[in-house]
Amino acid sequence: MRRRSRLRWGIRYLAVSAVGMLSAIAVSCTRVSSMSPSSLDVYDGFESTRLSEIWDTIGFVPGAVTMQSEIVRAGNGAVKIVLHPHDQFEAGINGDADSERAELKEAQRFWSRENATYEQSFSMFIPTGFPIVTSRLVIAQWRQACPNGGKCENDLPLLCIRYASGILRINQVAPIRKHLFETKEELRGKWLDFKFQTRFSSGAGGKIRAWLNGRQVVDYSGANAYPENSITGYSSPSQFYFRMGLYRDVMVEPMTIYIDEYRKKQLPDEKD
Repeated sequence: MRRRSRLRWGIRYLAVSAVGMLSAIAVSCTRVSSMSPSSLDVYDGFESTRLSEIWDTIGFVPGAVTMQSEIVRAGNGAVKIVLHPHDQFEAGINGDADSERAELKEAQRFWSRENATYEQSFSMFIPTGFPIVTSRLVIAQWRQACPNGGKCENDLPLLCIRYASGILRINQVAPIRKHLFETKEELRGKWLDFKFQTRFSSGAGGKIRAWLNGRQVVDYSGANAYPENSITGYSSPSQFYFRMGLYRDVMVEPMTIYIDEYRKKQLPDEKD
């Protein structure tokens, strides 16, 4: 009887240990430390076999986003995004070019609030054979949400990272166009570590700071969001959302990019 009791205890111990290990692995893959309105702290290491609920799935067709372990920045996994011609096709309006995309879009509960400062970091790997194109290609973008699915002044991103003609650029697109940084360095075949600190505001309190591979490359202050009125269609307080992946004009070349180590957290309010 004593031997059976020991055996049952041993099985129970192993089961509890296994559950604990699985829980620890799940936490290391995707972490949501806080969801209160005044703070936010999320992390995704893309270690799971499927995409976490941090991300909305409306920005890509089935099969375009997969989890893999061959090319990773840290840990054992990273997400692979593949865009083929006419995937998630969108017809251009008002003379704009047609577009196609395969992007991860942050779920609405993680969107940024107006006049609050956030820090986001993520790593991207552009493969050695990635095609060099001259047309529009965006690999990350921040947008102002148009309320209730309405039509607002423009469908342009406020801030984006572009990669075209072998040049990586960080551009402020709206409400004014401004080149904040560019590099012609060969970036294919290596991991690129990005970090952004943003505070979106239609007034002078807006801020954009950016780092690439540990070096600060952007330090901008000023308006970086649309004003909220009946003319623009945006309402107060605005929200802002983030996308990353592949967004481009319609092209014949398939493209692949890898993403790992995503983090977003709200920073303490700054005193100007």
